[in-house]
Amino acid sequence: MTDASFESEGAVADLRTERLMLRVWTAAEAAVVTEGGRLDDWAEGFPAEGDQVIAPLIAAEPAWSGPFGHRLIVERESGLVVGSLGLFWPPTAGAVELGYGVAPSRRGRGYASEAVRALTAHAFTAPEVEAVFAHVEPSNPASVRVLEKAGFVLAGPGTEVGTVRYDAPPPQA
Repeated sequence: MTDASFESEGAVADLRTERLMLRVWTAAEAAVVTEGGRLDDWAEGFPAEGDQVIAPLIAAEPAWSGPFGHRLIVERESGLVVGSLGLFWPPTAGAVELGYGVAPSRRGRGYASEAVRALTAHAFTAPEVEAVFAHVEPSNPASVRVLEKAGFVLAGPGTEVGTVRYDAPPPQA
């Protein structure tokens, strides 16, 4: 289980963990990233390249702004956006892929694993989700470690050349 709790703010509830808040991107934030800008409440190094790819897609994929979509990772102590993560919604054959990233200035603090655990637990609350997985390049040991710390297990080769798939364990009844 996770230490995430839910807080109703606006149409989609925030997910809260001990140190983080995971909240849905606003249209304005996505627009700033798409245009190559930055906001004052973003940690150094955010947005990253992956965020710049995802931001314009958030407007094009309405489900990505829904309850099981993409979220910003906010450090509760400082209020700074330190990264993002998301589920590539809707699920395919009951499975949903998860992606994540944390700004270099906030890496090494366990934020990515904490956020991945919370969003994975939340994904399993959707009746149509039977599996949560992530693809990672084995040459990126930090990303592999994030998944392992979040409880994911190596499941085999990924769908893209040079990647492997990690699966989240199903929730315990």
